[in-house]
Amino acid sequence: MNRYLLLLFSVIVTLVVVVTLWWALTSRAEIEPAQGVEGDDVEELAHNCRKTSVDDIRYVVCEIDPATADLQLFHANADGKPWGDVEGFVASTKDDGRTPVIAMNAGMYHSDLSPVGLLVEAGEEISPVNTSGGFGNFFLKPNGIFYVDESGTAGVMETEAYVTAGITPRIASQSGPMMVIDGELHPRFLVDGTSTYTRNGIGVRADGTVVMALSLDPVNFYGFGMAFKNAFDCPNALFFDGSVSALYADGTVYAEKREPAGTVIAVME
Repeated sequence: MNRYLLLLFSVIVTLVVVVTLWWALTSRAEIEPAQGVEGDDVEELAHNCRKTSVDDIRYVVCEIDPATADLQLFHANADGKPWGDVEGFVASTKDDGRTPVIAMNAGMYHSDLSPVGLLVEAGEEISPVNTSGGFGNFFLKPNGIFYVDESGTAGVMETEAYVTAGITPRIASQSGPMMVIDGELHPRFLVDGTSTYTRNGIGVRADGTVVMALSLDPVNFYGFGMAFKNAFDCPNALFFDGSVSALYADGTVYAEKREPAGTVIAVME
């Protein structure tokens, strides 16, 4: 009888080992790191924008030459009231005779829609650099700053590096976290991160091209960062926001839902 019990015990142990190994291997496959490879299903839109997919996540992506495009940051209207959202910005500026061809929310904001960090519009500093610590995505260090200087050169730079670089920006917006830093993904991004939202951000390629992107599907920071790093070819990229994100391109406002937006970045016609 003991012999049979021993045999049964051996069979059970073997089954447990096999099931454990199977679970480990299948779980590993499920969280295999995203490669950031752009798919073949590309739909071209106006003004160097396109719909595409990266690792089965759909995106709207726009490419801008900052040396020739009229790329601006807008926080408030003539009455000093923040625009409120991308759709409202597009409608209001069209009514004023200024036509945006691309527009996107461009950084994090307080409850009154004022910027959390640096904002420079047309060479005027609206809000100073914020180097303090805190909770939330903005303070997931390193955070960074997107800027375009007076010569039309664009960049995305870590906040501390920007402060010491002596840059005189024509426009600048601070947000966080940095997603790609000198070709490397933010060290705290997890491939199997469970926080997934529609997200938007901005990057700059080695040749100076500005890349604005909005995910149309929920994506975690790792997947979004990998898309900028590999598919969009940006050695430096900055997260702007999640869930509230919206991008106007080709006459359409792409957004999961209409939410408040503080600063808006836009290419004017």
